[in-house]
Amino acid sequence: MAPTDTLIINGQETPIDGAKNVLELTRRMGIEIPTFCYHSELSVYGACRLCLVDIEGRGVVASCSTPATPGMVVRTHTSQVREIRKITMELMLANHEQQCPTCTKAASCKLQDLARKVGVDEVRFKPTVRDEPVDHSSVSLVRDPNKCILCGDCVRMCHEVQSVGAIDFAHRGSDVSVLPAFGKGLDDVECVHCGQCARVCPTGALTPAPQIDNVWAALEDPNTTVIAQIAPAVRVGIGECFGLEPGKVLTGQIVASLKAMGFDAVYDTCFTADLTVLEEATEFLKRYQAGDNLPQFTSCCPAWVKTTEQYYPELLNNLSTCKSPQGMFGSLAKSVLPDQLGIDKKNLFVVSIMPCTAKKFEAQRDELATDGDADVDVVITTQELGRMIEQAGLQFESLAPASLDMPFGFKTGAGILFGNTGGVTEAVLRFAYEKATGKRLENVEFHNLRGQEGIRTATIDLGDKVLTVAIAHGLANARILADQAQRGECAFDLVEVMACPGGCVNGAGQPYTPDETARHKRAQGLYDTDRTLQLHKSQDNPMLAECYETHLGEIGGHTAHELLHTSYENRRPHLDGTLELHTGQDEAKLEVAVCLGTGCHVKGSHSLIRKIIDWLKAEHLHQAVDVHATFCFEGCQEAPNVRVGDELISAATLERVQEAIQLELASIANGAPA
Repeated sequence: MAPTDTLIINGQETPIDGAKNVLELTRRMGIEIPTFCYHSELSVYGACRLCLVDIEGRGVVASCSTPATPGMVVRTHTSQVREIRKITMELMLANHEQQCPTCTKAASCKLQDLARKVGVDEVRFKPTVRDEPVDHSSVSLVRDPNKCILCGDCVRMCHEVQSVGAIDFAHRGSDVSVLPAFGKGLDDVECVHCGQCARVCPTGALTPAPQIDNVWAALEDPNTTVIAQIAPAVRVGIGECFGLEPGKVLTGQIVASLKAMGFDAVYDTCFTADLTVLEEATEFLKRYQAGDNLPQFTSCCPAWVKTTEQYYPELLNNLSTCKSPQGMFGSLAKSVLPDQLGIDKKNLFVVSIMPCTAKKFEAQRDELATDGDADVDVVITTQELGRMIEQAGLQFESLAPASLDMPFGFKTGAGILFGNTGGVTEAVLRFAYEKATGKRLENVEFHNLRGQEGIRTATIDLGDKVLTVAIAHGLANARILADQAQRGECAFDLVEVMACPGGCVNGAGQPYTPDETARHKRAQGLYDTDRTLQLHKSQDNPMLAECYETHLGEIGGHTAHELLHTSYENRRPHLDGTLELHTGQDEAKLEVAVCLGTGCHVKGSHSLIRKIIDWLKAEHLHQAVDVHATFCFEGCQEAPNVRVGDELISAATLERVQEAIQLELASIANGAPA
């Protein structure tokens, strides 16, 4: 290594070797510089001012936004740097609600951790905390602005990785805050409940909405039979709540703890993941052979389903009609278990233990209820399970493992894979290959479907046909494929989408950790579990075969369809704040989208959208054009922005929009697509 490729950190010469910035290089050397706002998966923001270092000739600078260049001389903990960090932390604490013992993030709060590490033993500044109302509007998340430190992690996650933009910075100066659009509650904006904002929040400003009390109440009711289902990713995440290594498989200890709390039976969501494989693969093969509604998008992830309903209602017919494994379990349990357990259905209480906050939203959907009775009564996260174990006084790591209950506790390795990005596709192909070719699949692992790239593609030989598949995780990546499908340019037959980067193992309900390798260790834990199980293909699950024979009939048949399949709604927001709900079966209309984001709003987009609607009505064109509000075309400097069909009009005027609409309608009339 030539000297020109090195720099000096704390007197030690070190190679740059591709490091993006000084912070990354110091971490590589084993030097931990404190920071709130730096995440490798997000853009560099430099807001918290904690990661300061002293660079010879340049003074004190933020290490996250300073490129590592040859010849630098860096010192990471001079007295000046340490004092500035300490003052910065004190200012944060002065502007932060300090009810730490009652905060749900108390045991994993990064603010507490870094305050100790930088040496804060008192706050010398006058508190400036204002008592702001806590937002409980969402069934999935709680937003407490009193605990926000303005690090911007949640904003960047929501915009950059998830492309939703449900929250952003508002106001200026000392009044700056992080809010949903127009100061509304999270449930009143286009939040898809993925919770990734809460996953990166270092304090208790954004947390999963707790439902523990509902579970304790059910357990204490002598007339209620309480059962649980455990999602795949929970078993490789729960240990972190108790200081254990990420990825350690602890299914037996989870079962033992739930039984000790009073649960009457504990089952595995992997059983209904196996069930999902058979139903979804059968549905896909029928579509594939007929060439209908392709590509087929997976429907296991409720945040992705809601994204489709909000932004891509034209693609609702492309979603698999299968309920998620959680939904299938609830429906099947309430249909089958009352007779098996000898109880009244109304006394059966189903608890889902999930790594995901969007599952809380999914469980209360009307589509996952029978005659007004929810198939899943309560959803708690891995974090909440950890708290319940602590509240029960159980020494989790010392518990002797217990067995899952039958028949819904038996699974194959295919069902386990649902916790990883690419896992649903791999599990489906283990069945689809044998179904399509009539040959036994000997090598069950599809390594070309695995990995951490945001979008992965592969071709699979199915006898005399070649299947093309795509896998996306993170909603910004999913949008790329959805946009292609909307334009008729998607070259894939099957598309898997998981909203959370890495899949369910990295869900917002998993334990908070600063360890960036945690999601990879959790994923490996699931792959290892698949390898150690005796059965790896859903069609080989004997309990599943018995379930079809006794309760469901044939795969994809009438009874299976009634219990295990569903439909979706158009949830695209309209001007009055309501939602026009329909199934997406209407004739295609020309789509006109008007941005109502802040930049466009101040330049007249609200007035413009009203004028467009009034003009369409006056010209009797409103039946042929669908006008709706949206956020954001990322062209604020050229606002207002309007999209007519596929054409984006910047600095839009009514006249320009009218002209574009007339041209598009004329093109449609002549047989060209909108």
